[in-house]
Amino acid sequence: MQELRGLPVANAITEKLQKELEEFKSTPQYQGRVPKLGIVRIGERGDDLAYERGAKSRMEKVGFEYEVFAFAEDIAEDEFLKEFDKINANPEIDGILLFRPMPKSIDEKKVIAHMDPKKDLDGITPMNEARVFEGSKEGYAPCTAEAVIAILDHAGVDLTGKRAVVVGRSMVIGRPVAMMLMQKNATVTITHTKTVNRSLETKRAEVLVAAAGRAKTITAEDVSEGAVVIDVGINVDAEGNLCGDVDFDGVKDIASMITPVPRGVGSVTTSILAEHLMRAARLR
Repeated sequence: MQELRGLPVANAITEKLQKELEEFKSTPQYQGRVPKLGIVRIGERGDDLAYERGAKSRMEKVGFEYEVFAFAEDIAEDEFLKEFDKINANPEIDGILLFRPMPKSIDEKKVIAHMDPKKDLDGITPMNEARVFEGSKEGYAPCTAEAVIAILDHAGVDLTGKRAVVVGRSMVIGRPVAMMLMQKNATVTITHTKTVNRSLETKRAEVLVAAAGRAKTITAEDVSEGAVVIDVGINVDAEGNLCGDVDFDGVKDIASMITPVPRGVGSVTTSILAEHLMRAARLR
C-alpha cells in the first residue's frame, strides 16, 4: 500500500508558483505588484479559522499577499453586502476566498450573486460551476475537487478507462470532482444517501473518492482489492481525533494507494487556491 500524502504535491505546486511569481513581478505590465487574496469570513467557526490559517501560511510560503475581512456573526445582510461589494470592487484584491456556510440571517445565494466570477477562486459562482460541467479551463473549479485530481496526477494514476466511484453529490466536492474525473476519461458513478446497496457500487471502483461528510463511513467491506482511495472527509471521531470518511486502518491493507486524514487532500487545497490566485492576477 502506498500512502498518498499531500505535502509533496503541495510543495511541488508552491515551488512552481514561486518561480511564476518572480516572472510575474519582473514583467513590465505588472509593475512589480504581488497577487493579493481577500479572505472573507463571518463569525469564528473552528473549521473556517483552521482553513484560514492554512491559506495564510500557503500565501506566505509562495510570497503572495492577503487581507482578512472578518465580520461579526450578527452582521445584517444589507450591511454585509455593502462591505462585500467594496471587496469585490477593490482593485488591490485579485481573488476572494469566501467562507461558507454563512449565518442563517444571510442569504448565501444573494451574496454569491454579487461575487465577481473572475475573483471567485473556489468556484462557487454559477458561471464557474457551469464551466466545470462543460469542461472549460477558463473558470475555477472548487479547490478541494481540483486537489483530488492533483494528487492522482502526482501519483501517476492514469484515469483513462478506469471505473471511478464518488461517494457524495454535493456541489462543493462530489459533483465537480465527478465531472473532472470524466474529463480525465474515467467512467464515473456517483453514490449518495439514496443509493441502494452502496457497497455494491463502491466495490466496483478502481478509484474511489469518499466525500460523504460522515466519519469512517467507508469500511473494508466497501473497497475492492487494489483500489486507489482518495479520502476528502474531515471529521472528528468518538475519541475526538481528526479522521476522514474512510476507516483508514481497516482499508489501508486492501487499497493500493490511499490518502490519510489529516496530511492528505487538505494540505493540497490551499496550494490550488494559490494557483487560482496567480491565474486571477494574470487575467486582471
